[in-house]
Amino acid sequence: MKETKLATEHMDKKIEKKRFSTKTLLIIGGTIAFVAVVIYGYTLSLKKVYSADADKLTISKVEYGDFEDVVLLNASVVPLTSVIVSSSEGGTVAQIFTENGASVVKGTPLLRISNSNAMLSYTSGQTAATEQINQLRKSRLDLEQNQRVLNQDVLDVENSLKTAARQYRLDSSLFAKKVITLQEFNKSSQDFEYYQGKLKIVRQAVKQENQSRKMQLAQIDQSMGQMNESLEMIRKNIENMTIKAPVSGKLSSYDPVIGKSYNANEMIGKIDVLQGYKLQAGVDEYYINRVKEGQTASCEFNGKTYNLTVSKVIPEVTSGQFQVEMVFKGAAPDGLRRGLSLQTKLTLSDNSKSLLLAQGQFFQSTGGSWVFLVTNGKAVKKNVKIGRKNYLYYEILDGLQKGDEVITSSYDQFNQYDQVDINK
Repeated sequence: MKETKLATEHMDKKIEKKRFSTKTLLIIGGTIAFVAVVIYGYTLSLKKVYSADADKLTISKVEYGDFEDVVLLNASVVPLTSVIVSSSEGGTVAQIFTENGASVVKGTPLLRISNSNAMLSYTSGQTAATEQINQLRKSRLDLEQNQRVLNQDVLDVENSLKTAARQYRLDSSLFAKKVITLQEFNKSSQDFEYYQGKLKIVRQAVKQENQSRKMQLAQIDQSMGQMNESLEMIRKNIENMTIKAPVSGKLSSYDPVIGKSYNANEMIGKIDVLQGYKLQAGVDEYYINRVKEGQTASCEFNGKTYNLTVSKVIPEVTSGQFQVEMVFKGAAPDGLRRGLSLQTKLTLSDNSKSLLLAQGQFFQSTGGSWVFLVTNGKAVKKNVKIGRKNYLYYEILDGLQKGDEVITSSYDQFNQYDQVDINK
């Protein structure tokens, strides 16, 4: 009975079982880790993340201060006035009389151009013009000869009229005294009237001929003038085959060699008129709508600051730049010479307070429309609005605040990513 009771009590006792074994926990833990990796990978597939070392990035802080609206230029010293030397006729160099860098006076021969086709054309034109001039001179002589003939005719008729008049007066007296017959008197009368009429006709013809001769002579003189001008032009063109200095100064950009060909009006060299200097510089096309004549600039030379004014803006863009010319306010510094390079600040407008972000290569990747904003070791894209720029800073108009940190180095490696994790 006792054993049965013990057995019964033992069977009524609740046995507590262990919920998870170690093996089960390991399986569950592995599953959770796998799922987490999958979820993380899926997250990365949705959001592109780039990992970068901090020492390979440039991170700049947004500041608030004076924005100096200037452009830093590398300007070259050039003569205040330069005159281009060219040939009106193309050809090859046949003879060189001087060299680059030489000081020349106006009219100094520089070189001689040879062009057989042009010379043949000039010679033919010269011959044709000379023949036309000779023909016009002959026409003038013919007109003058014809005028002399007409004048002689008038004299002959006038002389005949005088003779007829004397005879008429004599016969009138004789006929009145009945010394001569009526028939003889009528002949004298008819001769007198005939020569009177003939003189009127001859004088009228001479008058008309004189008017015509004047017109023809005027046309001949005009044509001869044109022919002489053509001959003079041909002579000048032949003379122009020898290129001469158009002004006095110093020869530059001049490098002809025997046999070198030049096209018509192609630059052969320059003559720098030694009357002062100016600065010339290339400006990034970004500023093409902001640079204007009359703006001020400054440069340093031999420890002194000199002020300048923009005198000319050349808007043609070449290789991403346009050209400006600046003249000194007052006298140019002593010691300047052609080719010197001076760092020059061109002022576009007065200083103003603004948010400032240091310049960097990021601009080439984004065009200034967005940046990577750094927060807690991660950088994400942030849309911004950039205004003006100078040689140090961009002006931030919207999207950033003072103290924000931005990656300003190149984005070329990760501009397609949404986030940059910065490894320190």
